[in-house]
Amino acid sequence: MDISLVIPLYNEAESLPELYAWIERVMKANNFTYEVIFVNDGSTDNSWEVIERLKARSPFIKGIKFRRNYGKSPGLHCGFERAQGDVIITMDADLQDSPDEIPELYRMIMEDGYDLVSGWKKKRYDPISKTIPTKLFNATARKFSGIKLHDFNCGLKAYKNIVIKNIEVYNDMHRYIPYLAKIAGFNKIGEKVVKHQARKYGTTKFGLSRFVNGYLDLITLWFTSRFGRKPMHFFGLWGSVMFFIGFIALIVVLGMKMASLYAGDPRPLVTSSPYFYISLTAMIMGTQMFLAGFLGELISRSDSKRNQYKIEAEI
Repeated sequence: MDISLVIPLYNEAESLPELYAWIERVMKANNFTYEVIFVNDGSTDNSWEVIERLKARSPFIKGIKFRRNYGKSPGLHCGFERAQGDVIITMDADLQDSPDEIPELYRMIMEDGYDLVSGWKKKRYDPISKTIPTKLFNATARKFSGIKLHDFNCGLKAYKNIVIKNIEVYNDMHRYIPYLAKIAGFNKIGEKVVKHQARKYGTTKFGLSRFVNGYLDLITLWFTSRFGRKPMHFFGLWGSVMFFIGFIALIVVLGMKMASLYAGDPRPLVTSSPYFYISLTAMIMGTQMFLAGFLGELISRSDSKRNQYKIEAEI
């Protein structure tokens, strides 16, 4: 199979018939063998009924229906598990991503040899309240990841099959799939300017909170990529440093008190000095960080089953 299209969606019943008709035209014009995997992320409208009707007239459609809304990353994860194409292409279901981009994305993977090609919506039809935070978010993601992409959050992306089979998309990590691919050892990551179309039906499902969560996820991903397998290298190091500083400070305080006692100071108690408590606090924090690293090492040795979702139906 040439292409697997993975399309997560939430309450996009109006756009689905038009989107699939557009995809069908592009695929037929280029003689692609393909499948379209719609992942219904707990929609409260009749999106699933629309998918069933489309399936009744087309053998190329597959569908997954979650019992509740989990988010875009779980939808991509389950779609990736089932994708069989040589090239996997993801897009949003709101008609803001153009299926006309598919042939060139496919060519860049198959002929140019890219592991991953990310879309760049250079000209966007979004309000300024969304474009400015997006620019700041992308600049931060470039700095942390070292990947020179202009638009990390673009839903229109293409991947080699082997890439999506070797990464785990969980929580809200769909924003950082290029970074996940880089961590997994896939370094040939490209970019293509793609059309951005104004939303035709419904309303956006993402609020400003996604930018705050996006930064937190980026920090988490950076930390786990550096220390996820060996948390002791971070916690153990800085815990040891803090303990050592606290221990040296305690020795200094004791030395100062011994000297003052020898000089006849009427207040010889060690606990009368604030430096004693500072050194003690540093030693306690150092010990706690060391123990956190040790526990992290134990936890990292066991596999966490993060991607388990309740699927109500599948076609």
